Amino acid sequence: MTQTAPLPAPAPAADGRPSTVRRVLRVLAILACLPYISLKIAWVAGSEIGIPAGSTLLEHRQMMVIANGISVVADVLVVVLALLLTQAWGRRFPAWLLALPMWAATGLLTPIMTGYPSQLAVALVTGDEKSAAPSEPFLDEWVFGVVYGGFILQGLSLGTLFALYARDRWGHLWRGRLGELPARTSGPGARAFAVAGAVAALVPAALHLMWAAGATTGLSARRIAERDSDFYVLEAEWFGFLVVAVVLTLLLVLRRPARLRVRTTLALAWTASAAVGCWGAYMSLVAVLPETDPTKRIPELVQLSYAGEMITGFLLAACVALFLRRRSAEA
Repeated sequence: MTQTAPLPAPAPAADGRPSTVRRVLRVLAILACLPYISLKIAWVAGSEIGIPAGSTLLEHRQMMVIANGISVVADVLVVVLALLLTQAWGRRFPAWLLALPMWAATGLLTPIMTGYPSQLAVALVTGDEKSAAPSEPFLDEWVFGVVYGGFILQGLSLGTLFALYARDRWGHLWRGRLGELPARTSGPGARAFAVAGAVAALVPAALHLMWAAGATTGLSARRIAERDSDFYVLEAEWFGFLVVAVVLTLLLVLRRPARLRVRTTLALAWTASAAVGCWGAYMSLVAVLPETDPTKRIPELVQLSYAGEMITGFLLAACVALFLRRRSAEA
């Protein structure tokens, strides 16, 4: 096996000022938060802007206030991250304390960045304009465009800032190709996490594939009646995220194929594991919230898929974290 040469330390920045590109991306990330934060603050204050009469959101006022308050805090965190990634003091920030919120932001924003445009494209091609839309209103249509458009801009700007930051600070950790990695980089611990994550992914992957293909096993009667093109796009997307997360993490720890770049493999494993783990955790939390209407309760098999995704994502993320820790130790 080819042995990797000693890893060089990252070059320090020429000065503490961010480049013009980074300043523009920082402003874009912050501005993209404003529509979402404004709507949430308005709803917490009691406004019903964007919420049609009869919406299920109006049935649980207290829960809505709590959820929207948490959402505002989460979006404020995006502003903090945008500042951290472009300031000189951000270079001294503890790596693990930055990695956790960035992993969560990656996981929550990536499915929206891929799913929403895919839904629009499929609807444009098929002409499916919510023919199977929910019988009860939820939000006005314009809200989704404003909020998801903001999320996509957040993801693009914040993701680019993080990629630039990570390249400058840790780029030396993922240079080269998989075949050049020393064996100790992916020891028994990393392999155990990767295999456990692959096993945990079997059930949710099988369920999402079945539902994407048209099966109704485990779905509620309400959900079956409301299926439309959006439903099938999202089911296919979740199956894809699970496959990418498992396969790329396994390739990383197995160091095969030898010519595949470490940077590409690591980026895809990071992104897909974050999407699977964070959304699985979020939906698992939603599933356990009290619901008095039996028709709106989430079936056990669907809850099982959420739990499987959460466990899969966390196990594969632990594998990626262990890989980076060992690479850092080599440096």
